Amino acid sequence: MGESVTEATITNWLKEVGDTVEMDEPLVEVATDKVDNELPSEAEGVLVKKLYEKDDVVQVGDVIAVISTDGDAPTDTPSSDAAPASTESVTIAEPSTVAAPVASVQNGASVGTLTKSGPSGRFYSPLVRSIAKTEGISMEQLETIEGSGENNRVTKKDILSYIENGVTVLAPSSRTDKQEDIAEKATKPATKTIEAPNVQLFPGDEIVEMDRMRKLIADHMVMSKHTSPHVTSYVEADVTNIVMWRNKVKKSFQESEGEKITFTPIFMEAIIKAIKDYPAINISVSGNNIIKRKDINLGMATALPSGNLIVPVIKKADNLNLIGLTKQVNDLANRARNNKLTSDDIQGGTYTVTNVGTFGNVMGTPIINQPQVAIMAVGAIRKVPAVIETPQGDAIAIRHKMFLSHSYDHRVVDGALGGQFVRHVADYLEQFDINREL
Repeated sequence: MGESVTEATITNWLKEVGDTVEMDEPLVEVATDKVDNELPSEAEGVLVKKLYEKDDVVQVGDVIAVISTDGDAPTDTPSSDAAPASTESVTIAEPSTVAAPVASVQNGASVGTLTKSGPSGRFYSPLVRSIAKTEGISMEQLETIEGSGENNRVTKKDILSYIENGVTVLAPSSRTDKQEDIAEKATKPATKTIEAPNVQLFPGDEIVEMDRMRKLIADHMVMSKHTSPHVTSYVEADVTNIVMWRNKVKKSFQESEGEKITFTPIFMEAIIKAIKDYPAINISVSGNNIIKRKDINLGMATALPSGNLIVPVIKKADNLNLIGLTKQVNDLANRARNNKLTSDDIQGGTYTVTNVGTFGNVMGTPIINQPQVAIMAVGAIRKVPAVIETPQGDAIAIRHKMFLSHSYDHRVVDGALGGQFVRHVADYLEQFDINREL
């Protein structure tokens, strides 16, 4: 499901109990963070038990079904402690083999409860917690493992490497000072939670529950504002040359490439050039560390027919020319509208662009798509009277102009960098060659 995905919602079972299932045949449909997926069967046989029903939320790594591999459905449901050898389980995650135990518990110390969030607030996946429980690793020790995943998250590889190094689980009396500090923090009260206000209902009001995607978006937006102190800088750009060039080539472009060329890939091209000039925008923050991204993976915020928002990502966008960007933009936008995106399509972004001009808005204050540190909103292109310089002096002319809104994380992006970056994007747009060849 992707490393950042921790749970999924079962949206539809494609097989019923008693049905024959082929290897790799679609078995169940699940919805993860904004994306729907079909899960193929990991075994061939007869579906004998469904452990979750439609609309249930399941953690990645949980067993969701049992398949009898001898071809017949047993009369008795297999128990968890004495399952017959001829059954296999289907899980949300890929099956994993845990290395033979090499750790030991001194003085009979108990591992204790392994929760999905440690005292430091770091998330531990069900698979990592399962391995830790099997190997006798305590929560205190989990907290000391250096994670290689996103936001310093401990991956399967990290914990298996930790185990293979011959680590011995410490009894409470053998804890280090660092482990004592972690244990002490676990007993301290958590940061005060901000409670939402009570909402009064009035006659005629209707209550509509948020759908799954809207809940995810709401949580992500609140988290982003809580994580990053947002600052937004604005620049107005004269894009008259771009408008005239696109009007001139759009017919021949569609005939030669079979694609419609919109303004979005042209804006993206300017942003990519500016990121190359200001690579400090293409970063992420992990604790007190700054991660400098090698590739420019450009996210494009896309509105769905339902009104919800999704952000597919153009991977290594800096390696594409304008034609390549156009094809990627059109492909991702079409698949987003038809609900055909995969989990991989919406992961790995390093910078995001949102075109609020599509809705007739002249500017906006976009919220950063974590764990990125900046996002740009491009507004509607408008015909406006403007003062232009000519050899004969200043004159008033009708120009095509638009606003660029650049929101950035003030923890690591200062006003100078944030402002210079958006100005640089505007410069590239204004310097667009009207005689450019495709």
